[in-house]
Amino acid sequence: MPTTIFLILAAGCFARSSPRLEAWLLNHARFGPTLRAWRAEKAIPPRAKIAACSGMAIGFALFLLGARPGWPLGLAVAAIMGGCAAYVISRPRPRSD
Repeated sequence: MPTTIFLILAAGCFARSSPRLEAWLLNHARFGPTLRAWRAEKAIPPRAKIAACSGMAIGFALFLLGARPGWPLGLAVAAIMGGCAAYVISRPRPRSD
């Protein structure tokens, strides 16, 4: 499961419920730079883009092998994952990267 979206969601929820936990996430050595880049610029680092798109491709391959869907479902899932990958790729890279 990609974790970036869950970190962004956690930071958003903590911003409304616990400023202390939000500050902890934003200042975290590993997660903080990614969250701050997303919050400031809606930017995703190149390594994260590669990891996200690779994860989607592997997930789709496992879906095809495990579920053996018919072509309409396989095509629908490919279109959704392709749209998600296009969104990830279209985000700018952080200026500090």
